[in-house]
Amino acid sequence: MAEFEPGDRPLVIQTETLEPQAQTWLAERARLEVCAYDDSRLLELLPDAEGLVVRTYTRVNRSMLDLAPKLKVVGRAGVALENIDIAACRARGVEVVHTPAANTQAVVEFVLCLLLDALRPRVFLDGPLEGEAWHAARRDLQGECHLADLDVGILGFGRIGSRVGCALSALGCRVRYHDIVEIPPEGRHGCEPVSLDELQRSSQVLSVHIDWREGNHHFVNADFLDALRPDCIVVNTSRGLAIDPGALARWLAANPKARALLDVHDPHEPLDAGYPLLGVPNAHLAPHIAAATSPARLNMSWVVQDVVAVLEGREPRYRAPD
Repeated sequence: MAEFEPGDRPLVIQTETLEPQAQTWLAERARLEVCAYDDSRLLELLPDAEGLVVRTYTRVNRSMLDLAPKLKVVGRAGVALENIDIAACRARGVEVVHTPAANTQAVVEFVLCLLLDALRPRVFLDGPLEGEAWHAARRDLQGECHLADLDVGILGFGRIGSRVGCALSALGCRVRYHDIVEIPPEGRHGCEPVSLDELQRSSQVLSVHIDWREGNHHFVNADFLDALRPDCIVVNTSRGLAIDPGALARWLAANPKARALLDVHDPHEPLDAGYPLLGVPNAHLAPHIAAATSPARLNMSWVVQDVVAVLEGREPRYRAPD
């Protein structure tokens, strides 16, 4: 189908930030309105919208869909889809597209950053450091072990989990994983598949990479945590909803040698004063920045290409799974 004539361009609403290149590209092909998801003007725009581009914090649910009878496509600039009611969209003939591989490299590198930060304390000097202060810094800033000394468990061996396993295996770690899908040997990157029980018992580091589905809500709960080693380092860069934060706070308090390195959080971000992991000394919290690289953000922003494809009657590249 040919591109729209200027006067016939469909209305597309963008509720969260996109990289300028992608936003400009979309504006050349649609009547683009940039309106924050919490702006009351959104209610005025939705009745005429044919496309909607969101990221993490816009909730596309039945209530929103009721206000958008002309909507044809929702584009999620990112991977996770838990903020979009896909079934409700599809029931109304609204396509959902996303960018499943856009931030893989960024997240893999961030997992390595978190682990190395935890294991290799360091400072950078901005002034003189003389005498005993110099020697004290060299003495005190001593890594507790090599990353390669550790038994690492990967919970979920999909696109990101398998790449994390590949990277850690290449660094010399003993990597085991558990997944509900049978991974062929050529896709294991030298990592060993094990039962969930064995993964819990053996892991000095547990990196969580499970996807969002109903059964994964608080998959890492009190019983799960109690089966871990008392000195385990728990890393989560996947979904905040995968871990029960109250149970994790209690487990960390009972196991002071354990640590949690979390980039994603439940309940929904941003965090408020009631978040149970705030102030827990062995919980290290990041503000959802694993995908915060310029290339990843640009890759995610190019979801606009699939949004326009659907509006023009073409097949999108990355249709969201049902």
